[in-house]
Amino acid sequence: MSFQSLTRLSEHAQLYSRNTLAEHLRHERALPPRGKEQPAMNGAKVEAAAAVGAYSFDTTASAGAYDTLLAKWDSQIGNAFRQPAYTRDTTDDFRVKGHAARVLDAAIIDVDSASAIQTAGTPDGREEQVRLYLVRRGAWTLGEVPDRGEHTVASGEFLLRHIGRPSSFRVAPHTTAKIVVLPAATCGSLLSYRSIVGPADTAEVRLLTAHAQTVHDTVTGLSPAGVQAAHSTLIELAKAVVMRKFDDVEPLLALSLAQAAKSLTDSHLTDPELSPAMLAGKLNTSVRTLQRAFVASGESVATYIRNRRLEEARLALTAWSRRLTVSELAAHWQFADSSHFIRAFKKRYGQTPAEYARSTRPGPRGDQEFDTS
Repeated sequence: MSFQSLTRLSEHAQLYSRNTLAEHLRHERALPPRGKEQPAMNGAKVEAAAAVGAYSFDTTASAGAYDTLLAKWDSQIGNAFRQPAYTRDTTDDFRVKGHAARVLDAAIIDVDSASAIQTAGTPDGREEQVRLYLVRRGAWTLGEVPDRGEHTVASGEFLLRHIGRPSSFRVAPHTTAKIVVLPAATCGSLLSYRSIVGPADTAEVRLLTAHAQTVHDTVTGLSPAGVQAAHSTLIELAKAVVMRKFDDVEPLLALSLAQAAKSLTDSHLTDPELSPAMLAGKLNTSVRTLQRAFVASGESVATYIRNRRLEEARLALTAWSRRLTVSELAAHWQFADSSHFIRAFKKRYGQTPAEYARSTRPGPRGDQEFDTS
């Protein structure tokens, strides 16, 4: 990916972030004032920008939920991403929950399946789409790849491919996966009807996953310009996955980079090695670039790590199970010592851990002495 492409991607990400940082960037980069950045969108582009939708589904609790899912899917996500035909066994026991989002001609689908899923028959026709399968748990098996047979995407792996036609698949029970569907015109030429497989924890996949989650959370509230920016960023990040790496220049993916770092932080809060340097290493970027990515949130990387650890410690203080001592909490959430933990907690919440624990437990249990050792 060229430096110019990354620069364009940075501008898309900043526009998409929907905060006052965009005005700051206009000043810093001497961009034209709002309203003069590009010609007004014509009718076709306005109509395209409206092609967004988001849909959460859960068929695990009620009979007949499968038919309801299909009806809502068609109305919210659209015919371009129509559900395939499933086997009778699948539809009779279709226990799946998740959510989907459409952004113009791209879609992001999160699936958490309690039951097995299998498509019926062999699909025919053409399908000019690139699909990324990212499996967090379980297994997703895809067939119908010419001369290659089936391929199973196991837990912790991804598969990105363009084969030019629909594919049958089967999903193991208790599988959690994310599927990103993109138009073949955007990056199909880079794939040339081949597949790319690899671990799900690469820097490029982490960035794409973080951006996809942000798109789902915000897509229905975006302006037409925001929709276009979200879509462009999704495409460019998919290209980065195809290329397997970024050039050795600053990635400038502020929004997606910050979100990926936050997701990593949340999964390593009890890790004594957690630090800005560790996060930067896992995301294949520099600490300086990572710090810049956090500018929009108004806090440094180290501050985010400390505040998340304090938040988890605060939640632990309200639990009705065994109450940890201050020393145990400090050690568990990787504070230097109990004194440091108490000072940081009081600065953040205005009370010491003991005072907070007593204030949130009314009645005889709340009056019990909190162990500050």
